[in-house]
Amino acid sequence: MNIHEYQAKKILAQYGVPVPKGGVAHSATEAIYQANELGGDKWIVKAQLHSGARGKAGGVKLCTSHQEIADLCDKLLGNNLVTHQTGPEGKMVSSMYVEEASDIARELYFSIVLDRATQRVTLIASTEGGMDIEAVAEETPEKISTITIDPAVGMQQFQARQLAFSLKIPKEALGAATKAVMACYRCLRDTDANQLEINPLILTADNKILALDAKMGFDENALYRQPAVAECRDKTQEDPREANAAEHDLSYIGLDGNIGCMINGAGLAMATMDMIQHAGGEPANFLDIGGGASPERVATAIELVLSDASVEALLVNIFAGINRCDWVAQGIVDLLNKRDIDVPFVVRLSGTNVEEGQRILKESGKKVITADTLADAAIKVVEAWKEATGK
Repeated sequence: MNIHEYQAKKILAQYGVPVPKGGVAHSATEAIYQANELGGDKWIVKAQLHSGARGKAGGVKLCTSHQEIADLCDKLLGNNLVTHQTGPEGKMVSSMYVEEASDIARELYFSIVLDRATQRVTLIASTEGGMDIEAVAEETPEKISTITIDPAVGMQQFQARQLAFSLKIPKEALGAATKAVMACYRCLRDTDANQLEINPLILTADNKILALDAKMGFDENALYRQPAVAECRDKTQEDPREANAAEHDLSYIGLDGNIGCMINGAGLAMATMDMIQHAGGEPANFLDIGGGASPERVATAIELVLSDASVEALLVNIFAGINRCDWVAQGIVDLLNKRDIDVPFVVRLSGTNVEEGQRILKESGKKVITADTLADAAIKVVEAWKEATGK
């Protein structure tokens, strides 16, 4: 789960990470109020959405008057902002963050991630802040420093100092930088975050360290013990299909294809999507119904897949172990008794109670295409999709 910049900064500040003063606003009037509270004659006004590259898209601006603040808020609030990370549809801007302007001497990069390769928490830092770290890694990898943390002992202060040295922090700011790095680690650890990125982390003209931007992502499986983090969720920033799936405890990820999938097990789901592509189609989603799915859960999952207007064919592929093929078949029939499905519908069942499941489908008289193997199912759904759409 991702959160907004202003929320991430609030959490970081609670751990002692220095951040510029600022306030969130949901209207132009509130934004001007926040500017008045901050004082001064320069403010950074930022659109709040779950995406990077906001500045390049016009979502971040240095304002020198209240009228500039109002104009920017009127332009962005209630509209979608398109960045290269959001896709062409963009994401809704429902709030703005008004922040005091900072006197920037240097821009640095700092992040903490869970590295799958080492299965460790890894700190990443670079002297090239304010840029896409992927571009820095590709073009000038020597400018990136990494430190891997041993989970048995956690992060040590000498490692934080080592990272600060790699960023060429002057001695006047070395202590503050070390404390900030340690505070970021504690924050990630204590809040069950799986990503923390500060880009840029700045050094001011008077040698202060400030987190000028902040992004945090969290392990959704740990939200039950992080109620304060869970309250930061903004469903307007999420794919509505994925949010709906989460409410029903279903694992769903929307993709760009047009063949909907309902499968049990992540491995089988990946194999099914590969077979669909091999047969000449493109999957519209990843959906794992998990084990022990009831007929009601099956029907709910299929309706979720069909809620995507881009779905032009549907494939149900079940290899039942904990699940039961007769339950899956009954869920399909129950749904078809309630509503028509106007796209080709292919079902492949295998495993526990498969004969009973096949009997239920056959005797229902519903328009369902059955398949015996995964390869057969993938070929049939792609052929049916092509015939139905003329593509």
